[in-house]
Amino acid sequence: LLAELDETLREKLRLSSHCAQSSFAALNEYFALGGGATLKALTPLPGIALRGETCGAVVGPLLALGLVFGRERLDDQAGFTQALAPAREFCRRFEGEVGSTRCADIVESRLGRPFDLARQDDFADYCDCGGVESCTAVVRTGVRLAASIILEHESAAEDPGVLLTV
Repeated sequence: LLAELDETLREKLRLSSHCAQSSFAALNEYFALGGGATLKALTPLPGIALRGETCGAVVGPLLALGLVFGRERLDDQAGFTQALAPAREFCRRFEGEVGSTRCADIVESRLGRPFDLARQDDFADYCDCGGVESCTAVVRTGVRLAASIILEHESAAEDPGVLLTV
């Protein structure tokens, strides 16, 4: 599964160079989430409009988790509470592996300095010092973590003796 998901992700990243859309698209394709409109909605969300805020490798997978675990009705408070558990588990695991959910913090910790990715010259410097490869690894982490949480949930649903730790 993970090798297949990695290959799908690599292709999505090659096509788009977009962490939020690529991460969601790989999960959407593998888990058949039906999120076509969601892919479009993710367009401005790498780093929240390239502002260095929430990483797209967090946003895309969280939207996928929302499609799997989310509530269908606004008045479903139990569904809301239940959907928070896998999302919070994802964020906890992501922070544990990457160090932060914030794009600017991740980029600076990995590349040694901040970059304003909306500026063409800064983006070129980011690419020259290995930024694309570094962020690809971060996106891969986000996709793998979300997939693991979804699969853990499926295992727990199939076997009531298996506990989901979210």
